Amino acid sequence: MARSPNTTVDPALDAAALLRRMGFFGLFVALPVAAQVSRRATVVLAPIAVVLLITASAIDRRQRAVQPSLRRLLTAPSFLAGLLVVFWCGLTLIWTPFPGPASERFGNLIATIVMTLLAYLALPDRMRSANLYLLPLGVGTASIVAILIGLVGDAMLKGNPNGDSALERGGVLLALLAWPAVAWLRSRRRDTESLVVAVLVAGALLTAPGSMPLFALAIGALAFALTNWRLSLGVKVTAFAAAGLLAIAPLLPFLARPIGVALFGPVAPGVLAVKAWQKLVALEPLRLITGHGLETALRGRVFGIVPANAPTTMLFEVWYELGIVGAFAIAFMLHGAIRRAGRDATALVPCAMAAFAAAFVVGCVGVGLTVGWWLTTLALTIFTFVAVERGQFRHKRPKVGLIPRLPAQG
Repeated sequence: MARSPNTTVDPALDAAALLRRMGFFGLFVALPVAAQVSRRATVVLAPIAVVLLITASAIDRRQRAVQPSLRRLLTAPSFLAGLLVVFWCGLTLIWTPFPGPASERFGNLIATIVMTLLAYLALPDRMRSANLYLLPLGVGTASIVAILIGLVGDAMLKGNPNGDSALERGGVLLALLAWPAVAWLRSRRRDTESLVVAVLVAGALLTAPGSMPLFALAIGALAFALTNWRLSLGVKVTAFAAAGLLAIAPLLPFLARPIGVALFGPVAPGVLAVKAWQKLVALEPLRLITGHGLETALRGRVFGIVPANAPTTMLFEVWYELGIVGAFAIAFMLHGAIRRAGRDATALVPCAMAAFAAAFVVGCVGVGLTVGWWLTTLALTIFTFVAVERGQFRHKRPKVGLIPRLPAQG
């Protein structure tokens, strides 16, 4: 007899699974590898991958219900603080001296937030392991590519003036994505593989032209070790360090300059940058309330409003552009988000604290407040951790007796 056709095959579901696999391959493999050689890989590939994920979810509807997810977000204090930051950024467009570029930057910020929310809402309720294993594969492959470029960089980057910049941006991406990759492998009891990924990333950052990604990875490793040793202590230290430094940032130049002069001399570049920051705080203390408006820290250097040697760090730019309202809102958001992450799956918490610490260090060392590729990198890291967290489910098989129990005889 001829076999009856299989009626369980649904071409639409197969197409959705294929689109979702392509989306995760783009985010977890193609994007980290391309970021090692292209400065714009992150901002180009991420939206394409997100569109694939949204399309897949629209077909098979395996994501969580939208209304409860939005309700949870809108009742989270850290998310509300983030909305306040976005509102204040838009409000500063009224008094910024560069309304055109500031409006463009604000539009990029809104687009990144919308992309992240859509990707979050399109994420399946339960992540397949096959899709998540793409993450350590992509991070490891990107690390090998970065090592090869670092070893033969002069030959490969010859004629590419942006080669070093691409490698540094790619290194920052590796320093952040390494932690969700390690978290996923550790949650699957693959400690050897997680160590291999960490060693590959460290080797890639050792051969990279800039030291910032390696420094961020090292600070992240310290946060990981502390949290792995004592969970609550690591979460508290990470949360209070990030929020506290951001909240007291205007006091830092007054504290750091005497130390810098004693250690490096009064004409060291870092000391002069701190001196410029100190003068800006002392000359306009009232502007610490409202800030000077979005984009002024960057554009102001060109037009002489801000000294050319002023710091290019998040700590300086947040206070200079957004003032106390934006700074305190971001500090509250960071503190709440870090403490909230500390209550998730225990296996993921050490790596989550490491990622928070590494990202904060990158922002403090030399990445601006609203740089497009940096915002996209942060969004990708957050999305990746959410995906790994949704892969932490277990099936428990019910105990079924082989022989049915007979009713008791009267």
